[in-house]
Amino acid sequence: MTEQKYSSQEQVISAWSIISLISGIANFVGFPFWGALVAIITGYVAKSEIAKGYGRFGGERLANAGLILGWVGIGLGLLSLCLVLLAIMGAFSGIAFCGPLSDLINSYR
Repeated sequence: MTEQKYSSQEQVISAWSIISLISGIANFVGFPFWGALVAIITGYVAKSEIAKGYGRFGGERLANAGLILGWVGIGLGLLSLCLVLLAIMGAFSGIAFCGPLSDLINSYR
């Protein structure tokens, strides 16, 4: 059986957790890097506010969702950056070995 905390005050959802969730969603809609960064920062601020609020603030699940979306966005951004760099390196290496620079490169071998 779970215990419930009863207080005279009603629990208020932290504004930081709402901002974290909204910016985590915005990360995938139109603000790829900045949305993830804001989601991570505000998510941790919200979790700190909820922990220090002694039951006055709620929204920990919203903050966790924003944090997850933010970290997934950062990870996907880094993965796509690596793939773009590999594609660019592959394109330039193909040009170097098949184009006019091939004589220059082969002369150093």
